[in-house]
Amino acid sequence: MSSGPLVSIITIVYNGEKHIADTLRSVALQSYRNIEYIIVDGGSTDKTLNIIRDFGNTVTTLISEKDNGISDAFNKGIRIARGTIIGMINADDWYAPDAVEKVVGIMEGYDVAYGDLRLWKDGNTDFIVKGDHGYLGAEMTINHPTVFVRRECYERFGLFDDRYRCAMDYDLLLRLSVEGCRFIYVPAVLANMRWGGMSDVRWRLGCRETMRIKDKYFPGRKLWHRLYYYKQLLAIVVPRLLAWTGLNFIVRFYRSRFARVRKIYK
Repeated sequence: MSSGPLVSIITIVYNGEKHIADTLRSVALQSYRNIEYIIVDGGSTDKTLNIIRDFGNTVTTLISEKDNGISDAFNKGIRIARGTIIGMINADDWYAPDAVEKVVGIMEGYDVAYGDLRLWKDGNTDFIVKGDHGYLGAEMTINHPTVFVRRECYERFGLFDDRYRCAMDYDLLLRLSVEGCRFIYVPAVLANMRWGGMSDVRWRLGCRETMRIKDKYFPGRKLWHRLYYYKQLLAIVVPRLLAWTGLNFIVRFYRSRFARVRKIYK
């Protein structure tokens, strides 16, 4: 597909030589062609920049300089994006080949589109996380690598808040929801993610930030937010303990039979 609105894709990276080629390739192979691709590099000292330059026909703009964290890097890309629709894919994630085409095909009349996320572990599919914005007031039930937002939403309601180190995506999406932006779910896997990223390592900080974000937008529910915080801690700690004791088959059974969504911080 070569016609249609310009879509801006943003990737932020710092020393991402291990996986960034997969990310770049997934953008290069999109079935939708009217894409500008912006890379915001934090001043990598490994082979990241060399790999990016190998995809010179795919990358429209490359910024390489120090930043003040993830939110700052995201915002640099948004400020220079020319597309009417903006998507973000991190340097260890990758898109499904028709992700952008599916989003453009469904997004007319909506402000935010998102879909499902396939999680990988040790080179194999682990499970698929389904998005559902109907529960966004409780937790991050949208998978950020699958999200596409109209640029005018950033212009009207603001960019990423650099006070948050993990849950800045939740703050943004909850803000857009509270402001009345129209969300649409794409019933398909739009992106892929490996276990072991910041979302997996810094989950405690993500839980705390999520609680504070809910306090900000719904100050009358602080007690409920704290109870939910402890529920989320248990939901993350118990599967880890089961895996550590060799009982991770229980977790797999639960996910396949009962789990609707799994909280992912990115």
